[in-house]
Amino acid sequence: MNGRKEPVSRRERPAKPALSRRLIVDAALRILRAEGLEKLTMRRLAQELDTGPASLYVYVANTAELHAAVLDALLGEVDLSGRDGDGDWRDLLRSVITSYTLVLFEHPQLARSALVARPSGENYLRLVERILDLLARSGAPRAQVAWGVDKLLQDATATAAEQSTHEHDPTAEDDWNTTVHALHAVDETTHPAITAHMPDLIGGTVQDRLRWSFDVLVNGITGTAVPHRAD
Repeated sequence: MNGRKEPVSRRERPAKPALSRRLIVDAALRILRAEGLEKLTMRRLAQELDTGPASLYVYVANTAELHAAVLDALLGEVDLSGRDGDGDWRDLLRSVITSYTLVLFEHPQLARSALVARPSGENYLRLVERILDLLARSGAPRAQVAWGVDKLLQDATATAAEQSTHEHDPTAEDDWNTTVHALHAVDETTHPAITAHMPDLIGGTVQDRLRWSFDVLVNGITGTAVPHRAD
């Protein structure tokens, strides 16, 4: 024997599943969970699917669209029932927004990407539909409800991006301690406003701040008219 490996005929190889957008997104999710968003490139995805990168562009135009599709897939994990609420529209809405934020907490890199990569799939549409329905129960005018959805999702996304990044960054605690020390050390004569608002400036739990932020936004959305638009 010469030790050479016998080639496998193409007829004997197991057939690869046909490419589809769903297959591509599922593979992208596996890479995201195992290796992180920075590894989720078209080249890496093509390797995972045993195909060429050019084949993927038939289903996904670019990396930004891929990230948006992955984000939409993850939005399927958001609990839209609001079961943690007590039945009041505000509590139900708070529960849905909290669930959305927690989903992004699990994927800090995707949370940052979500600030600019807006999804457009079915899960995103279900989320928007549910938020609109609940917010409309406040009795606020239609335009305020419509504009309010964007503010609620924008704030929740930014909060998740910031908080989840801190939780996964080994230097975050040192950075926070440095900030706290700097605020405590200011001179009252040069920074009277900072001095007057300590320790509240850095006080409160994450949960308390999230709840307060939600109430501020909802109260503002339902109580503030949109600018007059001439027809």
